[in-house]
Amino acid sequence: MATSNDIRKGLCIEYSNDIYKVIEFLHVKPGKGPAFVRTKLKSVTNGKVIDNTFSAGHKIDEVKVITRKFQYLYDDENGFHFMNNDDFSQLYINKEMIENSQFMKAGEEVTIILKEADETPLSAELPQSVYLDVIEADPGVKGNTATNALKNAIVETGARVMVPLFIEPGDRIKVNTEDGSYLERVKE
Repeated sequence: MATSNDIRKGLCIEYSNDIYKVIEFLHVKPGKGPAFVRTKLKSVTNGKVIDNTFSAGHKIDEVKVITRKFQYLYDDENGFHFMNNDDFSQLYINKEMIENSQFMKAGEEVTIILKEADETPLSAELPQSVYLDVIEADPGVKGNTATNALKNAIVETGARVMVPLFIEPGDRIKVNTEDGSYLERVKE
């Protein structure tokens, strides 16, 4: 049994008959009144995000989790299939459990969080950034270079990314998986 003082990003807790992962937290000590922890919690079962405030010293039920590296194999209409890199066993995860899955490509390594008690998958985390090939890009308009102008591009996974005007089809780019933003062009 943990307390609200143990809350940190990535912690999985049991709250109102569901398992939530802490995605943001802020310890607040106002000048008047007791301290509290303001949190943003994401349900690992349905992806719903809620805001909650815990008073200082509030008891919380921590869920013990383990993380393992899995390789993304393929997807079907219901979800994604992964392979454990250690014992080659396969695992299936619903589409709602993975945030920004449009940036996953076959062979990519993903960290999957499993409940320690029965090893059921809770969520999957993509790497911070991925390298993707640009398949299609809007033409750059001449004269739009005075500011940081962006254009639409479609990468090999089918995702849309806003890129600078100089990016052309065939270029390889680095993309932030959290917000889908362009980071840099990768030189081969």
